[in-house]
Amino acid sequence: MNVHRWMMIVSIILAAAGSAQHGCGEDESADLDRCRLLHNNPDLTVDLGVGLWAIPFPVDWDGDGDSDLLVSTADVPYKGLYYFENAGTGIFKPGKRIGPGKRNVMPSYTGGGMLVFEPGKVYKDFKNSLFEHPLPIPFKQDFYAGRTNQWRCADFDGDGVDDLIFGASDWREYGWDNAYDSSGRWTNGPIRGFVYWAKNTGSGESPQYCPSRQIMAGGKPLELFGCPSPNLVDWDGDGDLDLICGEFLDRITLFENIGGRTQPEYAPGRFLEIGGKTLHMELQMLQVVVFDWDQDHDPDIIVGQEDGRVAWIENAGMDENGEPVLKSPVFFQQYAHSVKCGALATPYSFDWDGDGDEDLICGNTAGFVEWIENLGGGADPQWAAPVRLKADGRAIRIMAGENLSIQGPAEAKWGYTVPFVADWDMDGLPDIVINTIVGEIVWYKNIGARTAPQLAKAQPIEVMWPDAPPKPAWNWWDPKPGRLVVQWRTRPIIQDIDQDGLNDLVLIDHEGFLSFFKRGKITYFKDGSATEERLVLHAGQRIFLTGDGNPLQLNDGIAGKSGRRKIDLVDWDADGDLDLLINSPGSSPAESRNIAYYENIGKSGEFVFRYKGDITGVRLEGHTTSPTTVDWDADGVRDLLVGGEDGFFYYFKRTSSQELLGR
Repeated sequence: MNVHRWMMIVSIILAAAGSAQHGCGEDESADLDRCRLLHNNPDLTVDLGVGLWAIPFPVDWDGDGDSDLLVSTADVPYKGLYYFENAGTGIFKPGKRIGPGKRNVMPSYTGGGMLVFEPGKVYKDFKNSLFEHPLPIPFKQDFYAGRTNQWRCADFDGDGVDDLIFGASDWREYGWDNAYDSSGRWTNGPIRGFVYWAKNTGSGESPQYCPSRQIMAGGKPLELFGCPSPNLVDWDGDGDLDLICGEFLDRITLFENIGGRTQPEYAPGRFLEIGGKTLHMELQMLQVVVFDWDQDHDPDIIVGQEDGRVAWIENAGMDENGEPVLKSPVFFQQYAHSVKCGALATPYSFDWDGDGDEDLICGNTAGFVEWIENLGGGADPQWAAPVRLKADGRAIRIMAGENLSIQGPAEAKWGYTVPFVADWDMDGLPDIVINTIVGEIVWYKNIGARTAPQLAKAQPIEVMWPDAPPKPAWNWWDPKPGRLVVQWRTRPIIQDIDQDGLNDLVLIDHEGFLSFFKRGKITYFKDGSATEERLVLHAGQRIFLTGDGNPLQLNDGIAGKSGRRKIDLVDWDADGDLDLLINSPGSSPAESRNIAYYENIGKSGEFVFRYKGDITGVRLEGHTTSPTTVDWDADGVRDLLVGGEDGFFYYFKRTSSQELLGR
């Protein structure tokens, strides 16, 4: 039954007045499926996806002759093993949670079917018991493995018995954070990814494993940029097993076996190509599984990404040189169920197309800005598929590249866009202002019409600094004159704070304090006559205070631990002033696991905030969440919508402005 109809029945039973009480309650044990925002659009197709970090297990799960997908995701709140049934039309049914989600699990395909491995364990009866009955593997790990520790089986040396294959990452030289010199060169080491094998001198039923050996390529240890996902497969059809590997970034590497079936020797790695160009996946943190998806007797590649989507790279057969011809990656499609926008979704509710209802403008880790159109339905909206907004005719995408993420080159394909919608240039049309992984605030001017928005290319937000622009102390680069550079991954707020008719800017500044940047106007004169009036932005003021009169600092962390706060200023308690909602812990981290509420207790025109604790009482946050408020039922009470790090949205309905869920 549709969740919102179910909640309406409950409200009638409880004789509650007003509209249906749909959304989450305050009990953490509540089924999060019940408050996850639904498309309410069953004929719609969207990219197949789970939460954060997709590990795909392609398999004919229901035995009907076509390939289905199991996908494991291990992060909150969408953690689980999900089954996507192939409907036989190329479209999958919505995912069904069938078990717990795990990290570092990998499928292996043998003559007996699919086995599932995790470090030190194998699940031989996975079809019937999933993760319930692990069997210990008689091998004591003798190699270092950091974040990635992938175990699989394959007959490495062609003796008819399956050996163990391991993919391991080593982050010890990388260090993860704040290691650029003044020229933007990363001074720590890379993420390293290695592949090992352990020979089985026993049998399949009674294995006996030798100590592991590192696999070499080109006469030196085979190495990737983290997360190897090793696949032994006869890639080029010459009868021996080559090695296909992924990485932490976005490429797939082939190590060709130039030895033989029983004495493998690997050439140096080369990136797979499409049309003579290196294949790059759209996002990163790849989980790669080689599998004959279309059952045409050649190996295809199934790839899970960080954002929970899964892609198929079809092998279209051999060219004249004996090389597989690959088609461009295609993301699997499913019938729409829950609304999703990448990972670490940062929604802002706004009527983008001017049709009278609230849409969602949303950022994500991949660096896109996406529009999810409200198709109508009042309190129970129907939602379109996300559409990536364009600026100057090209999709908006922010990426850090090699040196614009403080956490290093491993984050090259991340953008962490955090948008806000408001009329920045005061011309009557809503624009988009964003912060990103870089920390520089930019905006996109709307040059279209109210019902047909069109965005120009990005422009910097400029400030009338009295001196050189400030910046976070750990940034290796200096802002250009007039630029606004603050802590990364935080939300800017555009609002007329001082009620002078001009939209001001509120955001977390370069030192983590919530700051007010006042908007003003300057009139230019020539020969004593006014020729032009121009909007300007004054330097930030720390007018937002704690109860003891100190400036409100929302993050005192440095480098990678800085920023990250997603805020909203809204009259949450309907007392006529602006309160603060924030995604992360305030003064009591033990209390806040999702969205914290700071009540404004200041006198008229003042901003003095008192921490009131977590709003919802459920845990949605692992890395970060992002709040916005909505009023889909038009009852005048702003309800809470939270973008999760799993890329889904969670809706919390309030019965009145005074009743806070979870309080």
